[in-house]
Amino acid sequence: MTAQDSKLGDTDDKIFVGKGNEQAWLTLAFANRHGLVTGATGTGKTVSLQVMAEGFARAGVPVFAADIKGDLSGISEVGVPADFIVKRATEMGLTFEPDQFSTVFWDVFGEQGHPVRATVTEMGPLLLARMLDLNDVQEGVLNVAFRVADDNGLTLIDMKDLRALLDAIVPDAGKKGTDAEDSPLAEIKKAAQGFGNVTQATVGTIQRQLLVLENQGATKFFGEPALTLKDFMKTDRDGRGMVNILVADKLLQSPRLYATFLLWMLSELFEELPEAGDLPKPKLVFFFDEAHLLFNDAPKALMDKIEQVVRLIRSKGVGVYFVTQNPVDVPDRVLGQLGNRVQHALRAFTPRDQKAVAAAAQTFRPNPKLDTAKVIMELGKGEALVSFLEGNGTPAMVERVMIRPPSARIGPITPEERKAIMDASPVKGKYDTAVDAESAYEMIQKRIAGTAATADPGAAGGIGGGGILGQIGSMVGTIFGTNVKRGRLSTGQVIARDVTRSVTNQVIGGMAANIGKSVAGQLGGSIGRTLVRGALGGLLRR
Repeated sequence: MTAQDSKLGDTDDKIFVGKGNEQAWLTLAFANRHGLVTGATGTGKTVSLQVMAEGFARAGVPVFAADIKGDLSGISEVGVPADFIVKRATEMGLTFEPDQFSTVFWDVFGEQGHPVRATVTEMGPLLLARMLDLNDVQEGVLNVAFRVADDNGLTLIDMKDLRALLDAIVPDAGKKGTDAEDSPLAEIKKAAQGFGNVTQATVGTIQRQLLVLENQGATKFFGEPALTLKDFMKTDRDGRGMVNILVADKLLQSPRLYATFLLWMLSELFEELPEAGDLPKPKLVFFFDEAHLLFNDAPKALMDKIEQVVRLIRSKGVGVYFVTQNPVDVPDRVLGQLGNRVQHALRAFTPRDQKAVAAAAQTFRPNPKLDTAKVIMELGKGEALVSFLEGNGTPAMVERVMIRPPSARIGPITPEERKAIMDASPVKGKYDTAVDAESAYEMIQKRIAGTAATADPGAAGGIGGGGILGQIGSMVGTIFGTNVKRGRLSTGQVIARDVTRSVTNQVIGGMAANIGKSVAGQLGGSIGRTLVRGALGGLLRR
């Protein structure tokens, strides 16, 4: 523990949050048991969030927080010893020492922070269906699309990949029998129909919902380079945790995108991090502002996933803190997982508000010295009812405390200050330029173009073109009659075609694997499969 930390009140294993009749300490060993910060607008939730974020950073715990209004950005700049701040610190027995914390800004739109991207595959059909507000039938078709993509090596990275895939799985209207088999995407369409009826109407609805999502900015979110979540889990050269701030003022205008994005982040952390058990302090603390957006109209499947992630992610060493106006915004089965509570003032002007206050009071361990429901309505700005886990992990009795002042600046930073921080960022240049790698869209276009090319016997790279693959294809085509203009095949040619398909599919699998191993990059295998399909595509489609 440094001298400066001693002056601020923190210890090696606890964060000093506030003081009333008793001091309020957040124990680091219980910080991964999650928490809740609630209160009406303007009662001091953001300051409480900043105080806890500063404490975690001092303890070497990285922080990720969504910043809705821009006020949290001040944590990156040195605090100003204003009179009211110094007075409050003195009343608590603290020596106010201005401080600042290493900060990285992120922004889905890439305007006020480093771009944040994920691939469509990483998002998955469940979260994507939530984002698109799809019904059960539409979600089922989306699941079919993802399954077909997996089975056919079609990597889904961005929105155009998903659009191309959805178009590819729709049956060709009016085409049957051999005409349907002529389609360059016949295998994809047949595979999709094998999982159930995929109709043009359902796919059209999904495509329209994708347009809505694109208009909200999702085109910038889906792509590469995709975010590496370990870039959140870093310390600076002084051993303090990095504070990662998601600029969310514009993102909040698309609430479904905002909520689904943050849930995706939690899910990725849950899947990527190893089991850690009970640690002396968390690996990462995650603050989820406007948390009610996550639960609004969430279908059962999504609620089950949220509950599972919240319940199990603590064993990965991650603490999740929901920030919202009222505890009733959070479903009971999730609320029961949130052991550390900070409740700012609520106002009760209507019978509904009064019920909400009563419900909030019941979430605390009672204190015989306090009428919790009454105090909630009397709290002043900067005051809160606090109950943190203690001892063997049981909630302490609720206490009325004054939240300590932050050490960094309170309020937003200037555009010039933000630019200076981004220019010195440890991830500068890593995510700032989008990369359009070969993926499903390009692969599907190659299939279509490959069919057109094979219609011309002299087309380079086709069955009749140059190269060893072209010569092999030409010989096989001559033997089995598959390199002539398509007409009605004889029985012998039909049998030969089926045998050829079976044998060549096995050959292609081996060749694609070998080519994929020799091609650098995560799409090497897909590129290998695409090259081989391009060479022998005409034969396989007959």
